[in-house]
Amino acid sequence: MQEKIEERVIELEIRVAYQDETIEQLNDVVAQQQTQIDLLQRQMSFLAASLKQPSLKSDSEEESPPPHY
Repeated sequence: MQEKIEERVIELEIRVAYQDETIEQLNDVVAQQQTQIDLLQRQMSFLAASLKQPSLKSDSEEESPPPHY
């Protein structure tokens, strides 16, 4: 009876060790994803701000007739 309990405890300890390793790996992935999300949010903010700004074309470019005239 005692041996079965010891075997079960050992099996549980092994499972916990694997779960700890898996949790650590998942945490690393989540941290990498958060870094990527932060970068993408900064890029989106930059793009949104640049779309809100008026065009930087010169006046002569705006006044020239289209090519079909």
